Amino acid sequence: MKAMILAAGRGERMRPLTDKCPKPLLCVAGIPLIEYHIKKLAKIGVSDIVINLAWLGERIVDYLQDGEKFGVNFQYSWENDGALETAGGIIKALPKLVEGNEPFLVVNGDIYIDYDFSPLPHLTEKQQAHLWVVDNPPHNVSGDFYLNDGVLQSKQQAEWEGKTEIQKNCFTFSGIGLYRPSLFHAYLDHKVMPLAPILISAMKQQQVSGEKLSGVWTDVGTPERLQQLNMKIQGMG
Repeated sequence: MKAMILAAGRGERMRPLTDKCPKPLLCVAGIPLIEYHIKKLAKIGVSDIVINLAWLGERIVDYLQDGEKFGVNFQYSWENDGALETAGGIIKALPKLVEGNEPFLVVNGDIYIDYDFSPLPHLTEKQQAHLWVVDNPPHNVSGDFYLNDGVLQSKQQAEWEGKTEIQKNCFTFSGIGLYRPSLFHAYLDHKVMPLAPILISAMKQQQVSGEKLSGVWTDVGTPERLQQLNMKIQGMG
């Protein structure tokens, strides 16, 4: 299996920290965020990792090099013509990720997790994606998706179908997903593309499964969250 780490974002909400440092290189307990993901992926045998780059991407390349020091191999997907959004970045990198229709793992480079990616689920032929979700954080109290018996739906679809306890069963997307290349085939001519519409379309066909992520998870989106995370991790140490 191959993996992709999303590292092309500008990190506007993290300014001024990201004026000179790309967000995936911001440190938690002295270690860059992206390094945590790389080490966890290497531990489960994922050795081919694609990283998309844009803002200050050369800093990431300088730090990671070719991946040898982590026991992996990096390929870089540069996005020099402006933000492509999440799905756009994945679509651009597909030639580096595709092995038939085998699924690949995608991880946001600006999240912190203590999840070790093991064991990864097996996707059936019908399944186009598997997402990990978390309890809704203060910055996203309404959640993103409705989880019921391992199947994900958009909140709007669940409401339309009259599902019960919708808010109780709505969770936030963690930024970790397992995807089949075929999920993106209908969108290959889209240069700039968000991920949510693609997922919601597949959810309508009951092609997206999900599970709740346990343990520590933080979307490191602001300097305050980064500071709180560092304090939390130091307190656990």
